[in-house]
Amino acid sequence: MLKEGHKHQSGLDEAVLKNIDACKQLSTITRTSLGPNGMNKMVINHLDKLFVTNDAATIVNELEVQHPAAKILVLAGKAQQEEIGDGANLTVSFAGELLQNAEELIRMGLHPSEIIIGYTKAINKTVEILDELVEKGSEKMDVRNKDEVVSRMKAAVGSKQFGHEDILCPLIADACIQVCPKNPANFNVDNVRVGKLLGGGLHNCTIVQGMVLKSDAVGSIKRMERVKVVVFAGGVDTSATETKGTVLIHRAEQEILARELCKNRRSQN
Repeated sequence: MLKEGHKHQSGLDEAVLKNIDACKQLSTITRTSLGPNGMNKMVINHLDKLFVTNDAATIVNELEVQHPAAKILVLAGKAQQEEIGDGANLTVSFAGELLQNAEELIRMGLHPSEIIIGYTKAINKTVEILDELVEKGSEKMDVRNKDEVVSRMKAAVGSKQFGHEDILCPLIADACIQVCPKNPANFNVDNVRVGKLLGGGLHNCTIVQGMVLKSDAVGSIKRMERVKVVVFAGGVDTSATETKGTVLIHRAEQEILARELCKNRRSQN
């Protein structure tokens, strides 16, 4: 009754190995984008929006992962990105390597509980080493002090743009300090946006406090005897939103009001 090439598996070890294999497949996708020389990935999300990036946080967020074990790895990468702001790729890739070594130990006959005990001892030793590598004064750092912020972000920026951290770090620090709220814990990364314009380079980067609209000039140039008049026109709109919205209407009056608002917006556009 089964098709040709089928496999029958049973037992706890086979289930564990299948879960490990799913996590390894996810790790294989992200590991080639690790480091400043990582390769870009082309990702198309559920809204048919195209992403070309080597940022593992973006790749993991846009991938539709169905396997339960792989989802745990995705959540670990997201937690790392939300807590630190960097290191999502290292989290997923490093976890994949640990699971691959665990797979070899399981095939040798070791029980998963014994492997967990060994990894727990390694975690404790790693925490001791990491505490010695932390730069002094980081726990009491003034986040609005540009020099202190720049000195601590060079490692993260260098992992993405190696060799350009001396140029980018002051710009990033200025942009973040400008939008930093009174409570730094409530800092929202979406308050800082990056706009790319054709025809420039890294040394042309600048900070604009406000809104930047990337659109082509529409209009014409009229030449007069002494005065040159240039007309630019651009619509502040978007073809499609990145998220879907749902409106729940409880009464008929709300539906009438919603229709009137839609008519007013259309007439204004």
